[in-house]
Amino acid sequence: MALGRPAWKEARETLQHILSAGEPLLKENLELRERAFVPQSKAIMHLPADIGDYSDFYSSKNHAYNVGCMFRSPDKALMPNWTHLPVGYHGRASSIVVSGTPIRRPNGQMCPDESQPPLFGPCKLLDFELEMAFFTGPATKLGQPIPISEAENYIFGMVLMNDWSARDIQKWEYVPLGPFLAKSFGTTISPWVVTMDALKPFIVANVQQDPTPLPYLQHSDNYNFDIKLEVAIKCEELQQPATVAKSNFKYMYWTIKQQLAHHTVSGCNINPGDLMASGTISGESPDSYGSLLELSWRGTKPLDLGSNVTRKFLQDGDEVILTGYCEGNGHRVGFGTCTGKILPALSP
Repeated sequence: MALGRPAWKEARETLQHILSAGEPLLKENLELRERAFVPQSKAIMHLPADIGDYSDFYSSKNHAYNVGCMFRSPDKALMPNWTHLPVGYHGRASSIVVSGTPIRRPNGQMCPDESQPPLFGPCKLLDFELEMAFFTGPATKLGQPIPISEAENYIFGMVLMNDWSARDIQKWEYVPLGPFLAKSFGTTISPWVVTMDALKPFIVANVQQDPTPLPYLQHSDNYNFDIKLEVAIKCEELQQPATVAKSNFKYMYWTIKQQLAHHTVSGCNINPGDLMASGTISGESPDSYGSLLELSWRGTKPLDLGSNVTRKFLQDGDEVILTGYCEGNGHRVGFGTCTGKILPALSP
């Protein structure tokens, strides 16, 4: 990641050549092939980078509007700054884990009745968040912004992300500085990083932005992507996982170029392997919402998983499965899966 785009391009082209149908290097050399490949059944997946820093944006307009409607009103759903800048916060890098790692239900303070003192205990409103994230490439110096015209040279590739959320803990703690314990207990990403060169065939038009962003956030080229996303919940009561949402990365209001340019315009420096997340990705229809908070509309509409099984929020033993892929011209580029199973809270 630190070496930059020329090295990324060379590595990708070299691998494509070695693995091509007409290349005998591996195809006709059993010994080399056995040294080069690991059977998938024996493979152990790891985090793809030593993640030093992690930031989470809030860049899906549909999601931000839905949440704003729930907690405020439709006419005040979006805060005044939302359409002027990519809203974000700095998250906790130490609790980012690779797909398949169990997630422990967090303990914390909650205040379900605002007329009473807060309570302490296990989160009762545990949620998933359908997100994607990108890894950064070469390091920059403190005080050195990345112009949006250069942003692509610092974006290595993308992964699936589930930014688990404790809604009841978050509601009590987030004023005035935002989420803390409600997010820091676990964030899951897929192990496979899909490079931006691999995603180029799936570029689609950027979302029309109104008002026009300030000049440092403007770019004329399209840098949005048709990435099909799905969320399924697996539980003991069901024979097969139940698909609960189908969304798409193309719904993002702010592009990842804009996110990176805004993140660094203050002079904030980045390092190779920093992770920057999209925020929850929701489409326009209820079946494309990227969280149970929206799918159950704050718990007022239980979600039907089939076989008389419903969910408002996640229960212990539930496993959430995120998948993502691009498809076209007879081929598919997959992101694999991003999974995590909920374990009971521990006694503090």
